[in-house]
Amino acid sequence: MREPPPPLLPLLRSAAVGELLAWLFLHPENEYSTTDLAQRTGVSQSTVSREMDRFAAAGLTSERRHGNLRLIRANTETIVARPLIDLLAVTFGPAAVLPPLLEDVTGIDEAYIYGSWAARYAGRAGPPPRDVDVLVIGTADLDDLYEAARTAEHVLGREVNISRISTDAWADHNDPFVAALKDNPLFQLSAERSTS
Repeated sequence: MREPPPPLLPLLRSAAVGELLAWLFLHPENEYSTTDLAQRTGVSQSTVSREMDRFAAAGLTSERRHGNLRLIRANTETIVARPLIDLLAVTFGPAAVLPPLLEDVTGIDEAYIYGSWAARYAGRAGPPPRDVDVLVIGTADLDDLYEAARTAEHVLGREVNISRISTDAWADHNDPFVAALKDNPLFQLSAERSTS
């Protein structure tokens, strides 16, 4: 059964394509192996490899070999790079921009995007999200979280709201805020996600 186009950017064939392009074009200074991209996006390595073949054929990426590794990076010289970067930043950008910013913040046990962006990513119809809501579970310093949010806003071109709760509060099933969050789509932010 074919996956429907993602509500975040229905021009794309799948959410996986959007997320892969976002990792490449929103971090154009980096090279990624197919294994690394699979871990970061939760997409199988065979799917990543197939999509990388398509991106290369379209001139969107360049690659080089280092032993058995296939290292891929965005082709920022293509005429579509700038508009593609802008479009990816406001659609799939949070999935690629927030994990590296949060991985250096100490005291984060878990982090999730919730609200309208997570709902669109999960396939729920609605208007494009105007902001990005992030929940951090743990003891991270609020100043560090706000600094990460401001950096993300600069790249994503929209407001990023970060809330922090304790691990105990996240485990409290009687808390109405926590219950509401857990009953709605959540997008886990981490450098690596399990492949599907």
